[in-house]
Amino acid sequence: MHLLFWVLHGYKLFFPHRKVILVQVNPGEAFTIRREDGQFQCITGPAQVPMMSPNGSVPTIYVPPGYAPQVIEDNGVRRVVVVPQPPEFHPGGHAVIHRPPHPPLPGFLPLPAMIPPPPRHIYSPVTGAGDMATQYIPQYHTSQVYGDLDISKLVLLQVSDIQARTALLMWSPPSSDTREDTDKNDVPEVYTYEVMISSTGKDGKYKTVYVGEENKVTVNDLRPATDYHAKVQVECNCVKGSPSEAESFTTTSCEPDTPNLPRITNRTKNSLTLQWKASCDNGSKIHSYLLEWDEGKGNGEFCQCYYGQQKQYRITKLSPAMGYTFRLAAKNDMGMSGFSEEVLYHTSGTAPTTPASPLLINAGVTWLSLQWTKPSGTPSDEGISYILEMEDENSGYGFKPKYDGDDLTYTVKNLRRSTKYKFRVIAYNSEGKSSPSETVEYMTCPDKPGAPSKPTVKGKIHAQSFKITWDLPKDNGGAAINTYVVEMSEGNKWDTIYSGAAREHVCDRLNPGCSYRLRVYCVGEGGQSMASDSLLVQTPAVVPGPCQPPRLQGRPRAREIQLRWGPPQVDGGSPITCYGLEMFQTETDEHRDVYQGSDVECTVGSLLPGRMYNFRLRAANKAGFGPYSEKCEITTAPGPPDQCKPPQVTCRSAACAQVSWEVPVSNGADVTEYRLEWGGVEGCMQISYCGPGLNCEMKGLLPATIYYCRVQAVNVAGAGPFSDVVACMTPASVPAVVTCLRGLSEDEVESPHYSPSTCLAISWEKPCDHGSEILGYSIDFGEKQPITVGKVLTYFIDGLQPDTTYRYAIVRIQALNSLGAGPFSHTIKLKTKPLPPDPPRLECAVYSSQTLKLKWGEGTAKALTDSIQYHLQMEDKNGRFVSLYRGPCHTYKVQRLSESTSYKFCIQACNEAGEGPLSQEYVFTTPKSVPAALKAPRIERINDHTCEITWEVLQPMKGDPVIYCLQVMVGKDSEFKQIYKGPDWSFRYTGLQLNCEYRFRACAIRQCQETAGHQDLIGPYSAPVLFVSQRTEPPASTNKDTVQTTRTQWSQSDQVCAAVILALFAIFSILIAVIIQYFVIK
Repeated sequence: MHLLFWVLHGYKLFFPHRKVILVQVNPGEAFTIRREDGQFQCITGPAQVPMMSPNGSVPTIYVPPGYAPQVIEDNGVRRVVVVPQPPEFHPGGHAVIHRPPHPPLPGFLPLPAMIPPPPRHIYSPVTGAGDMATQYIPQYHTSQVYGDLDISKLVLLQVSDIQARTALLMWSPPSSDTREDTDKNDVPEVYTYEVMISSTGKDGKYKTVYVGEENKVTVNDLRPATDYHAKVQVECNCVKGSPSEAESFTTTSCEPDTPNLPRITNRTKNSLTLQWKASCDNGSKIHSYLLEWDEGKGNGEFCQCYYGQQKQYRITKLSPAMGYTFRLAAKNDMGMSGFSEEVLYHTSGTAPTTPASPLLINAGVTWLSLQWTKPSGTPSDEGISYILEMEDENSGYGFKPKYDGDDLTYTVKNLRRSTKYKFRVIAYNSEGKSSPSETVEYMTCPDKPGAPSKPTVKGKIHAQSFKITWDLPKDNGGAAINTYVVEMSEGNKWDTIYSGAAREHVCDRLNPGCSYRLRVYCVGEGGQSMASDSLLVQTPAVVPGPCQPPRLQGRPRAREIQLRWGPPQVDGGSPITCYGLEMFQTETDEHRDVYQGSDVECTVGSLLPGRMYNFRLRAANKAGFGPYSEKCEITTAPGPPDQCKPPQVTCRSAACAQVSWEVPVSNGADVTEYRLEWGGVEGCMQISYCGPGLNCEMKGLLPATIYYCRVQAVNVAGAGPFSDVVACMTPASVPAVVTCLRGLSEDEVESPHYSPSTCLAISWEKPCDHGSEILGYSIDFGEKQPITVGKVLTYFIDGLQPDTTYRYAIVRIQALNSLGAGPFSHTIKLKTKPLPPDPPRLECAVYSSQTLKLKWGEGTAKALTDSIQYHLQMEDKNGRFVSLYRGPCHTYKVQRLSESTSYKFCIQACNEAGEGPLSQEYVFTTPKSVPAALKAPRIERINDHTCEITWEVLQPMKGDPVIYCLQVMVGKDSEFKQIYKGPDWSFRYTGLQLNCEYRFRACAIRQCQETAGHQDLIGPYSAPVLFVSQRTEPPASTNKDTVQTTRTQWSQSDQVCAAVILALFAIFSILIAVIIQYFVIK
């Protein structure tokens, strides 16, 4: 058998001088072997795998690339360690590297009983050493390996502070410099120590006394003067080392253990012989014992009775039948032990007295439990035995002993039930026996009787009763049976229906058609027997009992009623399958079945309104129908009347008709009212009359119109059906009133000759002709004669005065037939419009170079309320007038004009009569514009008495030259004086006085060349500039001969001042916002 296996990095193989090789697999590594069946098994660490070598040779080791096996010999034991080293490195001088290309050599067989169970991860087979790099995948990080040494062997165990029962064990952790392949950056190791001790020798059984991370432990509960061996085993990162070398120590000696109670070996009337066993001497031999007693006083005070090496002692010269208390202690070289527990012994006396008769504690069917007491005057510690004797009269052997012992109770077993036995007791001791006690007689209890026989039915089973009987039980339990109990059940509950000595019973008051189960048990002196087998009895069913009368469901109707009922109280033992309902009238006495079925309600129809009907009900089951219930009288409700006959319609005029009808069949209730529906459409008629009368007059009808009507009768039961619809037509009549008479507006009139100031136009709609064609219309103008027109719907009235109110009357329509004219229409009030107004006079109120403000009319408050509108127009570049303004105002400002330009305007007035004529053309001319304001002039100091002023230069305005004017105000003068006027843009001012204030300002002047002559247009002055002249101080430096320029104080311009004010306002606003945010919002 060939075995191929690999030892990876971290594995150790130990080769002792035996053929069993132990393979140690460290945590996080894997060990793969091939089993006998050819499959591979992977074993993950930590584990120790024992391998069996057939010839004891070192196995061939196949390693992955980058690893080399090393054979190291330590104390005669060779170990193979696989480490990641170059192949040329041979630390032990016995490096063995095998990389054969041929198949593996004969390997080792794993021991099946010692191999751990296979893990869940199975690796695929590996064919050679070259596949190891891809087949082996470590599951964990490789743990640290301690080279040749075991971490437990690096621990030094010391024992100190050895006492009789305690010892202190101390050890040091493993040294870190002895480990191989140690990474300086590793986390400090955590060691767990397991301390084991043995009291059976170095190779004996060890017991763990401590497991933890401390380096010392105090071992308690040791035996004095005992040799112990201690070992410690270290565990780190789930790697558990082997136990360290055993460290031996011996506990010290101490005083002996407390001895046991002394026991009595002989007792007489005058002596007691006591004996005891030696206790543990705890390392020092016991050389004497101390026996103390209380001399029979019983006061708890002890004195010495014996002191010596012997283990027994005889106390003499004692009183008979007297108690003595003893205690014992042992002594060695280390001291005296504690005293034992106290024990009381009595000397012997005379033979026991006659005891009392035994008492019965409890009795059973086959046993009797008896109890007795000690004879009076017997010491409590005196050993007295008892003999219990029993006599069975049926045996004829007299009293026989049943018990002999020290107990005061005994249970006599294997007796017969319900049998009397005699008992007595005898007490004895070493002095002799007492006389027997008085004889007592006790009887065992009878047993429970057996179950009676299954009950049977005697005679016929009736619907509500039957009779049952049963036999005696085969076993009465040893006593007479006193009572039989019969139980009956209709479901799951059993009820007692009979209890007595008789063996038959009549079961009555039963329900027909029900199933009953019956059973019997008996009661004797021994108790209650088991119940017999149950008997099932089915009572026959009978017809149901009478039902309750049917009751009315809801209100009765005229031709039907709805009845409802419930099942009878007695169903006869069978489910109700059918109900029968019978109806008859009192006056006819004719009976008729109206319903038969399983429902509990029905509707009886085809009845007559207002009639009385009688009903009665019966129920049926499988046995047949039961009796009828009591009758129930129900009267049908009155019904609505029958349908009326068609009404008769007679037209009295074109707007009035007479409708009459006849009384219909009332169906049990008088007709209270009639409802007449009338309408012009057959499907949309409305109730026009509601009352008790038989006729109705319809007024307000339209001539030559078809009307439809029908009538309905109503009583207390409701409304009957409507009659058939009757159609009638009213005769023709004069036309209807003309509607929608109104005056026409100017926009609605298309005639070119129409003028709203002198003409009025009216229109109307064609009215209904009422069955006769309209031939024309008659227009009435009040005082004038009516005007007759033809078939037109509009008419013009001319020749009127402007702005005058006219009231014209009703339009009258006259038909072409002989029926006459219709009624007049409503009156309307019409008014002619005034003539259009004349245009107002246009004036220019205010003018400038780019604007003209025009004015027309009076412009008073009264004029503003007038209805006159004004339309202002201006001529454009193309010579056409365009609209500038339309409205009631009397002024308008024209803007965005050019300077020195003429513009043409015209205006017209408008009112409700229309637009008036345009006015004449008005021409207005804009003046020339003045130059713009200059910026503040700039001042430059020349010397103490001279300065130069410069200002802004403007371009010529439309060919007109521009000159400048400079003014100055000296000191506290209130007026500016002109110092320069000309085309230059600068001026040098002389004659300055020291420490004096000068204010300068400038303006531009436009020189217009007009035909009428020369004209100057002066623009606004600039902002004044302040200048203060001061004397120049001599220079302080001697290196240069320079003159310091006199400081000039410039005033802030208006723009700078505005900027400063704006900045201050912004800062103040931000401060206010911050205050509001902090104090108000938060």
